[in-house]
Amino acid sequence: MIAVVGSLNLDLVAPVPHHPVPGETVLGGDMAQHPGGKGANQAVAAARAGGEVAFVGRVGDDDAAAVMLEAARGQGVETTHIRRTPGTPTGRALIAVSPAGENTIIVSPGANARLTAEDCDAAGDLLRSAAVTILQQEVPDEANHAAARLAGGTVLYNPAPAVEGAQPPPHVDLLVPNRTELAALTGAPTVPETLEEVTAAAGALTGAGAVVVTLGGEGVLLLEGTASLHIPAFPVRPVDTTAAGDSFCGALAVALAEGRTLADAARWACAAAAISTTRAGAQPSLAGRDEVEALLAGHTP
Repeated sequence: MIAVVGSLNLDLVAPVPHHPVPGETVLGGDMAQHPGGKGANQAVAAARAGGEVAFVGRVGDDDAAAVMLEAARGQGVETTHIRRTPGTPTGRALIAVSPAGENTIIVSPGANARLTAEDCDAAGDLLRSAAVTILQQEVPDEANHAAARLAGGTVLYNPAPAVEGAQPPPHVDLLVPNRTELAALTGAPTVPETLEEVTAAAGALTGAGAVVVTLGGEGVLLLEGTASLHIPAFPVRPVDTTAAGDSFCGALAVALAEGRTLADAARWACAAAAISTTRAGAQPSLAGRDEVEALLAGHTP
């Protein structure tokens, strides 16, 4: 079982010719609506990759709540521990996507900001029995700390979105940031660009058993103890990178729950993330297990 403690957002996505600068208005294309939120995306990614998944989170008492719950259940995610929150909107994300597939995102947390340690305590049996528990930063720290404390298996923490000065909760086994999130964790004045800079920054982190830094089109960098390994990305033509990180985390959790080594699990997750970038939207883009296996079979090292 994989437990996901996190956010559920209704994504409102608009294509733009370029991302606006302050004070600029950009005319975009037709807006699309998709289920999203980092937690929900990672849960669906894990379910599509073949995992048994249960979710701990909150939605509001609006029409979007029903959309999010139906979407999760439709993908095989167990929703017993998703609570409706009276008088509160379900989370929303406003996403602009450029022709190159790059995105900018504004998140309005809504009910996600009301997730509590008590919600995690109520799901204690689930968290204690899960092989992997996935956490992110779109819910309050108190919920993440409680979930990490209760988790009986591997705790995978994705420190996204980046929050300056934020620190992972105790008991994290695997930290999965991107470059921007790595800079926020270390307090670096600039985002590390080269592999050498990323390695140095990740090596300065303490508290996690291992670190996997996602590098977009350059793949991932894995640091475990004193060893490091760069895993290149799969060559694809990106359309929308919105869910790449979430796809990676969900697939990584599945592979680890199945007993794969971290290196093998990271390569497997890279394939899932690559596929997600070739399709528009967050959850609509997430890869199925057969697709991942096919991509890996076609790129045997």
